[in-house]
Amino acid sequence: MYIPRSDKASISSVSISPISEAGPSSITLDKATRSNGITTINGCKPNGSSPMSNGVSKHSSSVARVSLPGTTLYDDPYVDREEFVRLVIQSLRDVGYIESAATLEAESGYSLEAPEVTEFRQYILKADWANAESLLSHLTAADEEVIWEAHFLIGRQKYLELLEARKTTAALQVLRNELAPLSTNSDQLHALSSLIMCSDPEDLRRRASWDGASGTSRRTLLSELQQFIPSTTMIPSRRLAALLTQSRYYQREHCLYHNAPMNAASFSLFSDHHCDREDFPCVTTTVLDVHTDEVWNVAWSHDGLRLASASKDKTAIIWRIGASSDSEPSSRECVVEFTLREHPFPVGALAWSLDDLVLATSADQLILLWDTKTGKCIHTLDSHSETVSALVWLPDGSGFMSASLDRKIYSWDMAGKLRDDWSGVPIRVTDMAVTPDMTRLVTVGMDYIAIPPTTADASRGVSREPTPPPATNGNGATVNGGRQSENRMIVYDLKSKAIELSLPTDGELTSVKISEDSQFALINHAPDEVHLWDLNEGRLARKFTGQHQGHHVIRSCFGGVDGNFVVSGSEDRNVYVWHRDTGVLLEILPGHGVGSVNSVAWNPRNERMFASCSDDFTIRIWEPLPQYAAGGPSSSGDIGRNGKGKGKVR
Repeated sequence: MYIPRSDKASISSVSISPISEAGPSSITLDKATRSNGITTINGCKPNGSSPMSNGVSKHSSSVARVSLPGTTLYDDPYVDREEFVRLVIQSLRDVGYIESAATLEAESGYSLEAPEVTEFRQYILKADWANAESLLSHLTAADEEVIWEAHFLIGRQKYLELLEARKTTAALQVLRNELAPLSTNSDQLHALSSLIMCSDPEDLRRRASWDGASGTSRRTLLSELQQFIPSTTMIPSRRLAALLTQSRYYQREHCLYHNAPMNAASFSLFSDHHCDREDFPCVTTTVLDVHTDEVWNVAWSHDGLRLASASKDKTAIIWRIGASSDSEPSSRECVVEFTLREHPFPVGALAWSLDDLVLATSADQLILLWDTKTGKCIHTLDSHSETVSALVWLPDGSGFMSASLDRKIYSWDMAGKLRDDWSGVPIRVTDMAVTPDMTRLVTVGMDYIAIPPTTADASRGVSREPTPPPATNGNGATVNGGRQSENRMIVYDLKSKAIELSLPTDGELTSVKISEDSQFALINHAPDEVHLWDLNEGRLARKFTGQHQGHHVIRSCFGGVDGNFVVSGSEDRNVYVWHRDTGVLLEILPGHGVGSVNSVAWNPRNERMFASCSDDFTIRIWEPLPQYAAGGPSSSGDIGRNGKGKGKVR
């Protein structure tokens, strides 16, 4: 849309809409003089708040429009010049450069958006619902059914604002006369009608998950209505920022060694993002050598300052991992804080409580709870009848869960009191994990048997033998050919205990870890693979190959600042590291002695540190070592050992 330039040679004043909003809005040019309209905070205001002037009233010189050949930007045939300029105009307004945006409109001849869009935006922000709905039909190109959905969103906002203002009678009329005819979802209408019973406006906002008329709800409504209006008519809010975010994520995904936070320091618009291999933890800086037999498991405390290890020597050790200078990580002091000796059998599973005050360990069928401040055993639990294979503290800190080869899962409170019994599990559980959002329990195991639901299960809606769609790999092919398998991953709804997924696999499954977004499960699969399962879609998303696993329990984990690495032990004494999103094998890290590397654990507070443990009786701490990057000592060099577990590269 072009704006004609004045024929007069006198000063051409620039008039700016008195309502200046963050995101797209209209700027018009005329001969009147108005306030700049800059808002209080970068153009962002609560619903319907008034603009403030910054004291600039007009341009002091004529702005000549520039005519350029062609319609694309530079020589790029894929970027339309008008679209680019309109995005720049929008972005200038977003950050508060209102006069600059107006100047660019005058010089380019492009207007950000039509006056009708500006009017529609202001109608929504000022709660002029009748005019907003009337104008909506002129802006959208959607069919009638889709337009109804847009009208329903506007009606819902109107209804909630009336309830908030305690105008119950008017709200009821909106519900009956406007919302009910537009919705075919009875549950949705029932939920809205139940809000009439709210005791006060605060209760309404809480139950409706809505921040009220004075909050950002009207702006949220505008964003929701965007889907019904062509983007060329109403540009999505902060569109250039969204494109820059997409570019940032693209660069992150293609940076194989990415291990830096997503901030302005690590991502610049002036250069492509790149993380150096030298910043990746691929060097052993410390060897912890106190155990007298194979070390089977390691787990970091949530504060990242202590490491627990479990060994075949019937002990668990709590290590204090000291600080070090960035220039000399190998100077780190690591000491044995406590040696937990009261295990009658080799120690297998480990789990820290959310506050790090209690460490749970397993020894055959026993569970032991330890006070991590004193190193004393505070409880011994003997409910399982076979080896306890997994211990998991709940993400809300309310207790923990245990699983065993006896086909039972137990839920315990913080004090070790039994709260719930998940008996009748169809597999002998080899490992399990709870998703961080506490919606699912993911179990893996062997010797699957179908268990029919009991009467009690049926009354609670619990499914023992679900009929999910066949599990598929990334190409859509059925995993395992649809055959019955003794090895399974079974995913439960944590609250109801109903089985959501029951996925057969060809090989044995020995370990499961869940991504921070609760979507993916990382599972060690014998022989010689680590699998990444999409829990939401019930499909195999990716396979990581190269490591060796055939006879032993090998554990893997996610690692890095965004969980974008997959790390696993291996039976060939090496540690393997892959790029999670591409499956590229990045590192094969030597250093451990004869036997398997049984478990790895990434420090939750230090994205540049992880630990591994091995049959060679040792635990290794892996970090970057910048001063050794250029031809210095290798990670497989001799490392000093002493009773404190302190080690330096020599």
